[in-house]
Amino acid sequence: MQTPEYANIFAQPIKAKADEAETHTGSSCEMGITSVHTLSLLMCAVSARSIQAQSAGWGPLSELHLSGDYSFAGMFPLHNLAYTSNLPDLQDCSQGIPNIHGYHLMQAMRFAIEQINNGTANGALLPGVKLGYQIYDICSMSASALSTLELLAQQYTEDVGQSAWDGVRAIAVIGPDSSSYSFITAPALAYYLVPEISYEASNEMLSNKKLYPTFFRTIPSDRNQVMAMIELLVKFNWTWIALLGSDNDYGLQGMLSLSQLAPSNGICIAYQGVIPTYSAATRPQIKQMVKSILQTHVTTVVVFSSKRIVSGFFQVVIEQNVTDKVWIGTEDWSVAKLVSGIPGIQTIGSVLGVSIKSAMLPGLKEFEDRSIELSRQSAMMSQNSANLWNQAVPCLQNSTMSMLTSGDLSMGMYDITSAFNVYKAVYALAHALHLLLSCDSGTCQKMQVKPWQLLQALKQVRFSIENTSMYFDSNGDPPTGYDIVAWDWTGGLWSLPIIGSYSPNPSRLKINITIKLPDEHIPVSVCSPECPTGYKRILNGQHKCCFDCEACLAATFLNKSDPTSCQSCTLDEWAPPESEQCFNRTVIYLPWDEPMSVALLVVLALTMLLTLGTALTFLLHLNTPVVKSAGGRTCLVMLTALLGAAGSAFCHFGLPRPMACLLKQPLFTFSITVCLACVAVRSIQVVCIFKLANRLPRAYETWAKNNGPQVVIAALSGTELFISLVRVSSEPPRPTEDHQFYDDAIVLECSGFLWPGAAIELAYVALLSGLCFGFSYMGKDLPANYNEAKCITFSLLIYIISWISVFTMYSVSRDEFVMALHVGAILASVLGMLGGYFLPKMYIILLKPQMNTTAHFQNCIQMYTMSKE
Repeated sequence: MQTPEYANIFAQPIKAKADEAETHTGSSCEMGITSVHTLSLLMCAVSARSIQAQSAGWGPLSELHLSGDYSFAGMFPLHNLAYTSNLPDLQDCSQGIPNIHGYHLMQAMRFAIEQINNGTANGALLPGVKLGYQIYDICSMSASALSTLELLAQQYTEDVGQSAWDGVRAIAVIGPDSSSYSFITAPALAYYLVPEISYEASNEMLSNKKLYPTFFRTIPSDRNQVMAMIELLVKFNWTWIALLGSDNDYGLQGMLSLSQLAPSNGICIAYQGVIPTYSAATRPQIKQMVKSILQTHVTTVVVFSSKRIVSGFFQVVIEQNVTDKVWIGTEDWSVAKLVSGIPGIQTIGSVLGVSIKSAMLPGLKEFEDRSIELSRQSAMMSQNSANLWNQAVPCLQNSTMSMLTSGDLSMGMYDITSAFNVYKAVYALAHALHLLLSCDSGTCQKMQVKPWQLLQALKQVRFSIENTSMYFDSNGDPPTGYDIVAWDWTGGLWSLPIIGSYSPNPSRLKINITIKLPDEHIPVSVCSPECPTGYKRILNGQHKCCFDCEACLAATFLNKSDPTSCQSCTLDEWAPPESEQCFNRTVIYLPWDEPMSVALLVVLALTMLLTLGTALTFLLHLNTPVVKSAGGRTCLVMLTALLGAAGSAFCHFGLPRPMACLLKQPLFTFSITVCLACVAVRSIQVVCIFKLANRLPRAYETWAKNNGPQVVIAALSGTELFISLVRVSSEPPRPTEDHQFYDDAIVLECSGFLWPGAAIELAYVALLSGLCFGFSYMGKDLPANYNEAKCITFSLLIYIISWISVFTMYSVSRDEFVMALHVGAILASVLGMLGGYFLPKMYIILLKPQMNTTAHFQNCIQMYTMSKE
């Protein structure tokens, strides 16, 4: 924001201008502010103020000045000029319209000083000390500048020992009422380190102590007001707004601060405009602003403006028939009757406002009533003084209190809160004097007080007034918060119910949800409705509040810190489509303690016991015809292999382990291969004995003498072992976590189940199974004691069906059931072989011993031979 042009007047060192005083002592007031000699302007202010100081009694001028041991200056807008200019030209304030609000502020200062002088509040704060005051009417920018120059002249004449000023110089200033005016006074008064306390200037730039070291205020900084507005917008989720600001320091700085904070709070500004002062020339511009607001389709409009400027804007809003909007106002206009009194203002929609904390000031109304009565009684008595005043050029003050008191003097909320701010400012200065004059003992030590001394003491004051804590922070700002108010037009009468509050330290907004907005509902002001749960935003245009929605895919979730992206879950997590969070995956493996696992382990143990029992039985009956016809010692090899195959099932339980993964599949396939090789060799032997021995006697004799069966079994088994070793060495199975098969689970298993090496192993076993089946089928017409076709076929069918089931289920599922099915297939293969091949023999050995004789077998062979003849 640019520094106000009047501030440039004070950019030059004041004392440098003072050095020119001797050459311009004859200058008169007629030089005005257009004179190039600044010191002449200072002396004009001094001479005019001297005339005012000559007045005595309770005339209209006596209300603007009170002598005392220590004097405070007060700057108040006692009039409103019908025409204001940005040029530094002189304008007579008394020609303006009386400003009742400014009158209340002035009386608050007088009221506080009278209380302190009389010791009627807070005890004797300054015993034996009389405070005085100087009141300045700052009806315009030029009046504010001239008032400041006079105050500087007082400091100058005091410093250089001149007698141009015959009163007590002001050691502190209360005011002015606006930030624009404060940008004039603050840097100028800082030159002499004169403390200044404003009651309504809220621009946050004034908190900069490097630029304005002597500036304090009893109104919160606009920084806090902006934060309150942001919190209010966030509270009601009004993220699509229009932002307007008045064309002055107050509006421009507030609009800038809000626009800077809005994006970080998820608020988008659809339209931003500066409201000019209403006039015939600016009316088309304001009208176009209203049309632009309507075109953006916003519901909420934030207006950071002074009450005077916004009053003209709302006249156009009403004419354009703008309704159903939410207007958020600042403390300056949201509680001002100047705005609420505009005809038809109740049709514009809902109005929420930030207002200074409500306060009560007991006794002020009675004090004003007494002052009004005295002013009216002395109006005629002061005519001579007024004539004397009018003879001079109206450099500063030319007003009568009787004019100010001729209108409606009732106080609204805005008047009371601002008056209380003035009241607190006076007491803050009084407490600072209390510290300087060492008044704690009950008597003040009067001495000359320099403004810079008062400035240092002011930084240390801390007191309570009307149940309100008062002190200044390092920026010169008070600890005051805000009330949140809503316009209520119930019954056609305007009222301001407080619906919430805002505290700046820490930043916290409280809204009384039991109080509805004036239109009984909370409007919606968004560019795009919120996306459904688990949908990310796809920006549509330049504003992040305008977007389309797209669902997050599976295994991703909506990142709440960045709603425009879907973030992937970690490998150990999963998420369904349209999710806002990831969930831990279920871990799938075959634990030892599950009921299904326990059942399988019981069956497995019984199977191994049955196999051992069969082996022991065959060992005890090794030389019997049944065992010999089944293969003799080869049966023991088969049963041992079946034990190994059954033992491989233990590798499927519990968490996968490296050794278990290495043994699980190779141990089973090798054991089954040994078993099938034995079956195949035994089938070949039987076929050869009955069908080929007579035709190829030499071949069969060579086969029998050279351990042909053992060699074939070893060769077939060795081939399988070689394949397994090559596979394990080239692609060693290891524990793995399969994150791909299930979206919501991790399968803990051993790798390599479907690898090419494993496929070769299985293919070899399948080939050997086919060989067994072929030779068994060739012996289907052999004697019953040697005919194993049905039994072997039965065993192989069980084996093949069980493993087809395993591979089929494995391709569609990897849960605990499929893992259990894998163990079941192993048990089925072992039990199938036991039941199909060994159980009939066990039946004969144990239950039909008469059939386990050499005579019985010879009889069967003779009957087969006779049938063939």
